[in-house]
Amino acid sequence: MGHKQPPTPIQTDNSTAEGIINSRVQPKRTKAMDMQFHWLRDRGVNQQQFRFYWRPGSLQRADYYTKYHSPAHHRQMRGEILSPYKVVMDLREHMQKVKK
Repeated sequence: MGHKQPPTPIQTDNSTAEGIINSRVQPKRTKAMDMQFHWLRDRGVNQQQFRFYWRPGSLQRADYYTKYHSPAHHRQMRGEILSPYKVVMDLREHMQKVKK
């Protein structure tokens, strides 16, 4: 479309995968790697469409839904992940008014 855009940031908590994509780690057997991985490497390193970086798993919000966490972690993340009950009820009330 002609609009210059910065590279899309993509974070991972797998330091080996990040190192391979950013060409800091050279795997012994690249033939066994999935073609999607090669595509990401080409788009990220050669074409500068993506910027891959490592981030600890504890800071990845998507991990909240896919990994086991202690009850203390759930209490800590509750405010960031779940909407407060009042907000949900206000939204429902607003949507009912809009439908009428």
